[in-house]
Amino acid sequence: MGIAALILGIISIVIALIPVCGSIAFVPALVGLILGIVDTVKKGKTGEKRGISIAGLVLSALAIVFIFLWIFVIGVGASM
Repeated sequence: MGIAALILGIISIVIALIPVCGSIAFVPALVGLILGIVDTVKKGKTGEKRGISIAGLVLSALAIVFIFLWIFVIGVGASM
């Protein structure tokens, strides 16, 4: 699940950086965030290394932040 979270995080952060297409990346970012949280908690209980799942978690969270920033910027620009 950690690798899936990382891949979804990378894909969603790349798509989220594109101004108009950013909102398309919300679903993969949300799924990557959930997978990253689940895998981090699961590996934390067993004592395994959880670096990949944390990286996927961070990238997915950053993608969601970028998506909301683009929505805000486009909304402010449209209201002027």
